[in-house]
Amino acid sequence: MELTETHTLPVAQQRTWDALNDMEILRACIPGCESIDPDGEDAYQVALSAAVGPVKARFKGRMQLTDIDAPTSYTIVFEGQGGAAGFAKGNARVTLEADGDDATKLSYTASAQVGGKLAQIGSRLVDGAARKIAGEFFKRFGVLVGADTEPGADAAPDNAGPAADSTARDNTASTEAADESSGGDATKRKKSWTAWISKS
Repeated sequence: MELTETHTLPVAQQRTWDALNDMEILRACIPGCESIDPDGEDAYQVALSAAVGPVKARFKGRMQLTDIDAPTSYTIVFEGQGGAAGFAKGNARVTLEADGDDATKLSYTASAQVGGKLAQIGSRLVDGAARKIAGEFFKRFGVLVGADTEPGADAAPDNAGPAADSTARDNTASTEAADESSGGDATKRKKSWTAWISKS
Protein backbone atom coordinates (compact mmCIF):
# COMPACT_ATOMS: atom_id res chain seq x y z
CA MET A 1 0.00 0.00 0.00
CA GLU A 2 1.24 3.48 -0.93
CA LEU A 3 -0.37 6.66 0.38
CA THR A 4 0.73 10.26 -0.34
CA GLU A 5 -1.20 13.30 0.83
CA THR A 6 -0.77 16.98 1.73
CA HIS A 7 -2.78 18.92 4.31
CA THR A 8 -2.69 22.59 5.27
CA LEU A 9 -3.07 23.18 9.01
CA PRO A 10 -4.16 26.52 10.54
CA VAL A 11 -1.19 26.83 12.91
CA ALA A 12 2.46 27.85 12.74
CA GLN A 13 5.14 25.28 11.86
CA GLN A 14 6.72 25.08 15.33
CA ARG A 15 3.33 24.55 16.98
CA THR A 16 2.53 21.82 14.46
CA TRP A 17 5.87 20.12 15.12
CA ASP A 18 5.37 20.25 18.88
CA ALA A 19 1.90 18.70 18.51
CA LEU A 20 3.22 15.92 16.27
CA ASN A 21 5.64 15.02 19.05
CA ASP A 22 3.05 15.17 21.84
CA MET A 23 1.86 11.60 22.35
CA GLU A 24 -1.26 12.67 24.24
CA ILE A 25 -2.35 14.82 21.32
CA LEU A 26 -1.65 11.98 18.89
CA ARG A 27 -3.58 9.53 21.05
CA ALA A 28 -6.60 11.85 20.99
CA CYS A 29 -6.39 12.27 17.21
CA ILE A 30 -5.72 8.72 15.98
CA PRO A 31 -9.09 6.96 15.46
CA GLY A 32 -9.43 3.95 17.75
CA CYS A 33 -6.18 4.64 19.60
CA GLU A 34 -6.23 3.31 23.16
CA SER A 35 -2.70 4.07 24.33
CA ILE A 36 0.74 5.31 23.31
CA ASP A 37 3.43 4.51 25.88
CA PRO A 38 7.20 5.26 25.77
CA ASP A 39 9.38 2.30 24.82
CA GLY A 40 12.94 3.64 24.60
CA GLU A 41 14.32 6.74 22.90
CA ASP A 42 11.85 8.12 20.32
CA ALA A 43 9.98 4.80 20.40
CA TYR A 44 6.49 3.94 21.62
CA GLN A 45 4.19 0.98 22.20
CA VAL A 46 0.80 1.57 20.58
CA ALA A 47 -2.57 -0.13 21.05
CA LEU A 48 -5.56 0.64 18.84
CA SER A 49 -8.74 -0.87 17.47
CA ALA A 50 -9.54 -0.66 13.77
CA ALA A 51 -11.97 -2.00 11.20
CA VAL A 52 -10.81 -2.71 7.65
CA GLY A 53 -13.75 -3.88 5.60
CA PRO A 54 -15.21 -6.91 7.39
CA VAL A 55 -12.09 -7.37 9.53
CA LYS A 56 -12.20 -5.80 12.99
CA ALA A 57 -9.35 -6.22 15.42
CA ARG A 58 -7.29 -4.75 18.23
CA PHE A 59 -3.73 -4.09 17.14
CA LYS A 60 -0.67 -3.81 19.33
CA GLY A 61 2.62 -2.64 17.91
CA ARG A 62 5.66 -0.41 18.08
CA MET A 63 6.32 3.00 16.53
CA GLN A 64 9.84 4.43 16.13
CA LEU A 65 10.69 7.99 15.07
CA THR A 66 13.85 8.22 12.94
CA ASP A 67 15.66 10.74 10.70
CA ILE A 68 14.44 13.55 12.96
CA ASP A 69 15.11 17.05 11.61
CA ALA A 70 13.19 19.41 13.90
CA PRO A 71 10.96 21.26 13.10
CA THR A 72 10.89 20.07 9.50
CA SER A 73 10.61 16.30 9.16
CA TYR A 74 10.84 12.80 10.57
CA THR A 75 10.17 9.22 9.54
CA ILE A 76 7.80 6.92 11.40
CA VAL A 77 8.64 3.22 11.28
CA PHE A 78 5.83 1.00 12.55
CA GLU A 79 4.80 -2.61 12.93
CA GLY A 80 1.76 -4.13 14.57
CA GLN A 81 0.02 -7.44 15.19
CA GLY A 82 -3.74 -7.91 15.18
CA GLY A 83 -3.96 -11.56 16.12
CA ALA A 84 -6.08 -13.54 13.65
CA ALA A 85 -6.66 -10.34 11.65
CA GLY A 86 -3.04 -10.32 10.56
CA PHE A 87 -0.25 -7.78 10.73
CA ALA A 88 0.85 -4.46 9.30
CA LYS A 89 4.27 -2.86 9.00
CA GLY A 90 5.78 0.00 7.09
CA ASN A 91 6.97 3.59 7.33
CA ALA A 92 5.81 7.14 6.72
CA ARG A 93 7.93 10.20 5.89
CA VAL A 94 6.38 13.38 7.31
CA THR A 95 7.54 16.87 6.26
CA LEU A 96 6.43 20.33 7.38
CA GLU A 97 6.69 23.58 5.44
CA ALA A 98 5.61 27.02 6.65
CA ASP A 99 2.70 28.46 4.66
CA GLY A 100 2.82 32.06 5.86
CA ASP A 101 3.11 32.94 9.55
CA ASP A 102 0.05 31.09 10.79
CA ALA A 103 -0.28 27.98 8.63
CA THR A 104 1.73 24.87 7.87
CA LYS A 105 1.72 22.53 4.90
CA LEU A 106 2.11 18.94 6.11
CA SER A 107 2.99 16.29 3.53
CA TYR A 108 3.53 12.59 4.05
CA THR A 109 4.32 9.53 2.00
CA ALA A 110 3.48 6.20 3.62
CA SER A 111 4.06 2.65 2.50
CA ALA A 112 2.87 -0.46 4.28
CA GLN A 113 2.60 -4.20 3.98
CA VAL A 114 -0.25 -6.24 5.46
CA GLY A 115 -0.63 -9.96 6.01
CA GLY A 116 -3.21 -12.47 7.23
CA LYS A 117 -6.90 -11.65 6.78
CA LEU A 118 -5.99 -8.03 5.99
CA ALA A 119 -4.14 -9.16 2.89
CA GLN A 120 -7.02 -11.41 1.82
CA ILE A 121 -9.69 -8.69 1.70
CA GLY A 122 -7.99 -6.82 -1.13
CA SER A 123 -5.91 -3.70 -1.62
CA ARG A 124 -8.89 -1.45 -2.46
CA LEU A 125 -10.51 -2.00 0.94
CA VAL A 126 -7.19 -1.63 2.75
CA ASP A 127 -6.34 1.60 0.89
CA GLY A 128 -9.84 2.96 1.47
CA ALA A 129 -9.67 2.26 5.20
CA ALA A 130 -6.22 3.84 5.43
CA ARG A 131 -7.39 7.01 3.70
CA LYS A 132 -10.47 7.20 5.95
CA ILE A 133 -8.36 6.85 9.10
CA ALA A 134 -5.85 9.43 7.83
CA GLY A 135 -8.65 11.85 6.94
CA GLU A 136 -10.22 11.56 10.38
CA PHE A 137 -6.81 11.99 12.03
CA PHE A 138 -6.08 15.26 10.23
CA LYS A 139 -9.60 16.54 10.87
CA ARG A 140 -9.15 16.01 14.62
CA PHE A 141 -5.54 17.20 14.58
CA GLY A 142 -6.41 20.45 12.80
CA VAL A 143 -9.18 21.21 15.30
CA LEU A 144 -7.06 20.32 18.32
CA VAL A 145 -3.87 22.20 17.49
CA GLY A 146 -5.80 25.17 16.14
CA ALA A 147 -8.09 25.48 19.18
CA ASP A 148 -5.91 27.98 21.04
CA THR A 149 -5.33 30.17 17.96
CA GLU A 150 -8.96 30.90 17.05
CA PRO A 151 -10.43 34.28 18.14
CA GLY A 152 -12.83 33.82 21.05
CA ALA A 153 -11.78 30.20 21.61
CA ASP A 154 -12.44 28.77 25.06
CA ALA A 155 -8.97 27.25 25.34
CA ALA A 156 -6.63 28.74 27.93
CA PRO A 157 -3.84 31.07 26.76
CA ASP A 158 -0.52 29.64 25.60
CA ASN A 159 1.25 30.57 28.83
CA ALA A 160 -0.98 28.16 30.74
CA GLY A 161 1.39 25.40 29.62
CA PRO A 162 0.47 21.72 29.96
CA ALA A 163 -2.84 22.53 31.64
CA ALA A 164 -4.00 24.35 28.51
CA ASP A 165 -2.99 21.43 26.34
CA SER A 166 -4.84 19.06 28.65
CA THR A 167 -8.01 21.12 28.47
CA ALA A 168 -7.85 21.31 24.68
CA ARG A 169 -7.35 17.56 24.46
CA ASP A 170 -10.29 16.82 26.73
CA ASN A 171 -12.57 19.08 24.73
CA THR A 172 -11.69 17.61 21.34
CA ALA A 173 -11.25 13.90 22.01
CA SER A 174 -13.94 11.48 20.91
CA THR A 175 -17.36 11.67 22.58
CA GLU A 176 -16.78 8.43 24.43
CA ALA A 177 -13.40 9.54 25.76
CA ALA A 178 -14.85 12.88 26.78
CA ASP A 179 -17.68 11.18 28.64
CA GLU A 180 -15.21 9.00 30.52
CA SER A 181 -12.45 11.48 31.30
CA SER A 182 -14.17 14.88 31.41
CA GLY A 183 -17.63 14.18 32.79
CA GLY A 184 -16.95 16.16 35.96
CA ASP A 185 -15.70 19.17 34.02
CA ALA A 186 -18.73 19.06 31.75
CA THR A 187 -21.04 19.13 34.81
CA LYS A 188 -19.17 22.12 36.24
CA ARG A 189 -19.42 23.97 32.94
CA LYS A 190 -23.15 23.24 32.82
CA LYS A 191 -23.65 24.59 36.35
CA SER A 192 -21.64 27.72 35.54
CA TRP A 193 -23.71 28.29 32.40
CA THR A 194 -26.96 27.82 34.32
CA ALA A 195 -25.82 30.30 36.99
CA TRP A 196 -24.93 32.84 34.30
CA ILE A 197 -28.35 32.51 32.71
CA SER A 198 -30.12 32.96 36.05
CA LYS A 199 -28.25 36.22 36.65
CA SER A 200 -29.17 37.62 33.22
